[in-house]
Amino acid sequence: MTTLCGNVYAMIKHILISAAALGVATFALPGIHMFKPWWYEGALTLLGVAVIFGIINAIVKPVFKSLSGCIIMMTFGLALLVINAAMMLLTSWVCTRAGLGWQIIGSNWLDTLIIAIEGSLIVSILSFIGAKIFGGKSK
Repeated sequence: MTTLCGNVYAMIKHILISAAALGVATFALPGIHMFKPWWYEGALTLLGVAVIFGIINAIVKPVFKSLSGCIIMMTFGLALLVINAAMMLLTSWVCTRAGLGWQIIGSNWLDTLIIAIEGSLIVSILSFIGAKIFGGKSK
Protein backbone atom coordinates (compact mmCIF):
# COMPACT_ATOMS: atom_id res chain seq x y z
CA MET A 1 0.00 0.00 0.00
CA THR A 2 2.88 2.35 0.73
CA THR A 3 4.22 1.87 -2.79
CA LEU A 4 0.85 2.79 -4.30
CA CYS A 5 0.67 5.99 -2.24
CA GLY A 6 4.26 6.82 -3.17
CA ASN A 7 3.52 6.28 -6.87
CA VAL A 8 0.40 8.45 -6.72
CA TYR A 9 2.33 11.16 -4.88
CA ALA A 10 5.14 11.04 -7.46
CA MET A 11 2.63 11.17 -10.32
CA ILE A 12 0.84 14.20 -8.85
CA LYS A 13 4.18 15.91 -8.24
CA HIS A 14 5.24 15.22 -11.83
CA ILE A 15 1.94 16.60 -13.20
CA LEU A 16 2.30 19.78 -11.11
CA ILE A 17 5.90 20.29 -12.25
CA SER A 18 4.87 19.74 -15.89
CA ALA A 19 1.93 22.14 -15.51
CA ALA A 20 4.23 24.81 -14.11
CA ALA A 21 6.76 24.27 -16.92
CA LEU A 22 4.00 24.40 -19.55
CA GLY A 23 2.70 27.59 -17.92
CA VAL A 24 6.10 29.23 -18.18
CA ALA A 25 6.40 28.16 -21.83
CA THR A 26 2.89 29.47 -22.52
CA PHE A 27 3.68 32.79 -20.88
CA ALA A 28 7.16 33.14 -22.42
CA LEU A 29 6.45 32.24 -26.04
CA PRO A 30 4.06 34.33 -28.12
CA GLY A 31 3.12 31.37 -30.33
CA ILE A 32 1.68 29.25 -27.52
CA HIS A 33 -1.79 30.45 -26.62
CA MET A 34 -4.15 29.68 -23.79
CA PHE A 35 -7.66 30.95 -24.42
CA LYS A 36 -8.77 30.96 -20.76
CA PRO A 37 -8.11 33.50 -18.01
CA TRP A 38 -4.87 32.91 -16.16
CA TRP A 39 -6.01 32.32 -12.62
CA TYR A 40 -8.62 29.65 -11.89
CA GLU A 41 -9.59 28.35 -15.34
CA GLY A 42 -6.05 28.81 -16.61
CA ALA A 43 -4.63 26.66 -13.81
CA LEU A 44 -7.15 23.91 -14.52
CA THR A 45 -6.37 24.17 -18.23
CA LEU A 46 -2.64 23.79 -17.55
CA LEU A 47 -3.29 20.77 -15.33
CA GLY A 48 -5.34 19.17 -18.12
CA VAL A 49 -2.64 19.96 -20.66
CA ALA A 50 0.00 18.47 -18.33
CA VAL A 51 -2.01 15.24 -17.99
CA ILE A 52 -2.41 14.98 -21.78
CA PHE A 53 1.27 15.83 -22.29
CA GLY A 54 2.26 13.12 -19.80
CA ILE A 55 0.07 10.49 -21.45
CA ILE A 56 1.44 11.34 -24.89
CA ASN A 57 5.02 11.24 -23.61
CA ALA A 58 4.39 7.90 -21.91
CA ILE A 59 2.71 6.19 -24.86
CA VAL A 60 3.69 7.84 -28.15
CA LYS A 61 7.23 9.11 -27.46
CA PRO A 62 8.79 5.66 -26.86
CA VAL A 63 7.37 4.48 -30.19
CA PHE A 64 8.86 7.50 -31.98
CA LYS A 65 12.21 7.01 -30.26
CA SER A 66 12.38 3.31 -31.10
CA LEU A 67 11.45 3.86 -34.74
CA SER A 68 13.98 6.65 -35.19
CA GLY A 69 16.85 5.20 -33.14
CA CYS A 70 19.32 5.24 -36.03
CA ILE A 71 18.49 8.84 -36.90
CA ILE A 72 18.91 9.86 -33.26
CA MET A 73 22.35 8.23 -33.14
CA MET A 74 23.43 9.72 -36.49
CA THR A 75 22.47 13.23 -35.33
CA PHE A 76 24.02 12.72 -31.88
CA GLY A 77 20.65 13.18 -30.21
CA LEU A 78 19.60 16.37 -32.00
CA ALA A 79 16.69 14.50 -33.59
CA LEU A 80 15.23 14.30 -30.07
CA LEU A 81 14.51 18.04 -30.36
CA VAL A 82 12.22 17.32 -33.29
CA ILE A 83 10.62 14.37 -31.48
CA ASN A 84 9.97 16.52 -28.39
CA ALA A 85 8.52 19.25 -30.62
CA ALA A 86 6.29 16.66 -32.27
CA MET A 87 5.03 15.64 -28.82
CA MET A 88 4.23 19.30 -28.07
CA LEU A 89 2.39 19.64 -31.40
CA LEU A 90 0.46 16.43 -30.76
CA THR A 91 -0.47 17.74 -27.31
CA SER A 92 -1.65 20.98 -28.92
CA TRP A 93 -3.76 19.04 -31.41
CA VAL A 94 -5.36 16.86 -28.72
CA CYS A 95 -6.02 19.87 -26.46
CA THR A 96 -7.67 21.72 -29.35
CA ARG A 97 -9.90 18.72 -30.12
CA ALA A 98 -10.73 18.30 -26.42
CA GLY A 99 -11.69 21.98 -26.13
CA LEU A 100 -9.10 22.83 -23.48
CA GLY A 101 -8.14 26.11 -25.14
CA TRP A 102 -4.36 25.57 -25.33
CA GLN A 103 -2.75 25.69 -28.75
CA ILE A 104 0.51 26.26 -30.59
CA ILE A 105 -0.09 28.66 -33.46
CA GLY A 106 2.44 29.90 -35.98
CA SER A 107 2.17 31.83 -39.21
CA ASN A 108 3.26 28.76 -41.22
CA TRP A 109 4.38 25.18 -40.54
CA LEU A 110 8.05 26.10 -40.04
CA ASP A 111 7.19 28.87 -37.59
CA THR A 112 4.93 26.47 -35.70
CA LEU A 113 7.71 23.85 -35.57
CA ILE A 114 10.21 26.41 -34.25
CA ILE A 115 7.76 27.53 -31.57
CA ALA A 116 7.21 23.87 -30.61
CA ILE A 117 10.98 23.27 -30.41
CA GLU A 118 11.43 26.34 -28.20
CA GLY A 119 8.52 25.26 -26.02
CA SER A 120 9.82 21.73 -25.67
CA LEU A 121 13.24 23.08 -24.65
CA ILE A 122 11.67 25.28 -21.97
CA VAL A 123 9.45 22.46 -20.68
CA SER A 124 12.33 19.95 -20.66
CA ILE A 125 14.74 22.24 -18.83
CA LEU A 126 12.18 23.40 -16.25
CA SER A 127 10.88 19.86 -15.69
CA PHE A 128 14.44 18.66 -15.11
CA ILE A 129 15.15 21.48 -12.65
CA GLY A 130 11.82 20.98 -10.89
CA ALA A 131 12.42 17.24 -10.57
CA LYS A 132 15.87 17.86 -9.10
CA ILE A 133 14.61 20.50 -6.65
CA PHE A 134 11.62 18.49 -5.44
CA GLY A 135 13.45 15.17 -5.39
CA GLY A 136 11.58 13.49 -8.20
CA LYS A 137 12.83 11.24 -10.95
CA SER A 138 13.56 13.21 -14.14
CA LYS A 139 13.05 11.78 -17.62
